[in-house]
Amino acid sequence: MHVLPSPNIWQWPELYAVENRAQDSTGEIWRALRAECDWVGQDVVDVGCGDGFHLSVFATDAASVTGVEPHPPLVERAKARTHDADNIRVLEGGAQRLPLPDGCADLVHARTAYFFGPGCEPGLMETDRVLRPGGALAIVDLDGAAPPYGRWLCDDVRGYDPVAVQRFFDEQGFSTRHVRTTWRFERRADLEAVLRIEFSAKVAERAIAETAGTEIPVGYRLHVRRKPTGIILPS
Repeated sequence: MHVLPSPNIWQWPELYAVENRAQDSTGEIWRALRAECDWVGQDVVDVGCGDGFHLSVFATDAASVTGVEPHPPLVERAKARTHDADNIRVLEGGAQRLPLPDGCADLVHARTAYFFGPGCEPGLMETDRVLRPGGALAIVDLDGAAPPYGRWLCDDVRGYDPVAVQRFFDEQGFSTRHVRTTWRFERRADLEAVLRIEFSAKVAERAIAETAGTEIPVGYRLHVRRKPTGIILPS
């Protein structure tokens, strides 16, 4: 199984937990997700679930929630985090080969994990396999065209082109919803530490210098595609 490493959470899980708590402080991403593909009473799969931070939010009113994560230490952290929840399970596996049967999910969710545009086609095919007809794949990704975070992202990741990424999802039949939210930290030191695990040293120091206080406005793109409910005939 080929796994795309996530250096931030793999190497600094405790600090990434601080980042998770700071992200989407206004709840805009969750509101957008709920509006596009409500999961009440449904079976949810979270691909690249990390240490399971988002699983309990889905589990509040989903029928079942399955977290899938390729990195064994994070699998164990996610299991420990959710061990008291009867409707949550965590499995080890990658996006290209989900350890799940055909047609078992109503919603597949992935947040800043694996699905970054061209090259993720195997994962898209795999989500189609596990989704039931009418089910939705919801991909939450950072918006490289939304400053200031998007500007730092484009400067830091060589070859990253937010226009090309958007074109890819358009061509794959996804709708896109732009979401603006705020990362809000309790301490300035936490904000600076998080920026240093997200970016190279040069870009991180510039981002720190350009950010006042303990908040960062961040843009996301929510890409959603539904699995057809019947046979699609050629036109």
